[in-house]
Amino acid sequence: MPKNFIEELQWRGMIHDMMPGTEEALNKKVSSGYIGFDPTADSLHVGSLVQIMILVHFQRAGHKPYALVGGATGMVGEVMLQVLSERKFPFTDLIPVASERSVGKKIMCGGNSYEVVGLETAVSMEPDVALFSAGGDTSLEWAPKFAAVGTTVIDNSSAWRMDPEKKLVVPEINGDVLTKNDKIIANPNCSTIQLVMALSPLHLKYKMKRVVISTYQSVSGTGVKAVQQLDNEEAGVKGEMVYPHPIGRNALPHCDIFLENGYTKEEMKLVKEPKKILRDSTFSVTATAVRIPTAGGHSEAVNVQFIKDFEIEEVRKLLSETPGVIVQDDVKNNVYPMPITAHQKDEVFVGRIRRDESQENSLNLWIVSDNLRKGAATNAVQIAEYLVENKIV
Repeated sequence: MPKNFIEELQWRGMIHDMMPGTEEALNKKVSSGYIGFDPTADSLHVGSLVQIMILVHFQRAGHKPYALVGGATGMVGEVMLQVLSERKFPFTDLIPVASERSVGKKIMCGGNSYEVVGLETAVSMEPDVALFSAGGDTSLEWAPKFAAVGTTVIDNSSAWRMDPEKKLVVPEINGDVLTKNDKIIANPNCSTIQLVMALSPLHLKYKMKRVVISTYQSVSGTGVKAVQQLDNEEAGVKGEMVYPHPIGRNALPHCDIFLENGYTKEEMKLVKEPKKILRDSTFSVTATAVRIPTAGGHSEAVNVQFIKDFEIEEVRKLLSETPGVIVQDDVKNNVYPMPITAHQKDEVFVGRIRRDESQENSLNLWIVSDNLRKGAATNAVQIAEYLVENKIV
């Protein structure tokens, strides 16, 4: 272990007495420890700080760092747990966090059972990393509280994405921007992630001038209640309506709320976020986002005009050599990306690669990805992996 916990406390004059054998037990194996502390107490004083500092030194001595998943019982939270297990993320303890109505429930991850706790309890446990997928309001209130106790928060909501002080990260593209000072890290919008995964290598080579995007997004992007609406409609059952119209056998040009400029919030995410991730605001973007009756997976028809000209075969080669991107482009044999084949996969799939013959230096692409995996949970876990691998946490 990096330090002897007991010696550290003795040197600091922080030990009055202890049970015989404590030091030997702690030196023998990694242990977990909890200190009773109420961050909502009316009066917080130096005695409160001492408890927190003891827990800090306990962690620095190599005992039980924590990984935390906020919103663990929601759609993205459940997939995060699945991805953590599949990728064998190196946590020594997992703290699933959800709303008060879920506290006390047991969830499974990697063959082990974990009890769901509330947000206040989770903050007091001072985890190393928190994976948030609990909505913007929850993130705005609680992410700073976790950051204040030293936790690095990776947030899946839109709350922090365009904050100039916060990093918006797709690890394969701009993980290098992360530092130890980044305690709240924004996970991009699901449609943005798959878009920039395909466009980044092409932008580096040919320099984008203008991008036009039409998305075809699954109901899972709205959440579990939207999936239930589709299921109810297909079964002929009356139930809660999440959308203003039926979604079954329909297409709604209405993803998220409408803004004063006539665009939806989802469309403006696609306009703004790629520029921040690619660290380039010189190209223009416009988007139309459409909700369709598929249960999982987002698709995008993308038209890109470049400053430099290109060869189609070189484009295919660039994309096929990009980590995390798979080219599926054999139209003679009806091979192209589809949501049904992207389901439960972490990669971004690109096909229908062809020159736009109506405009110079322009390209058409069809981009598909599982919005709950690379579009949310997988990217968040990959950020956490990057932090660990580069000793940022």
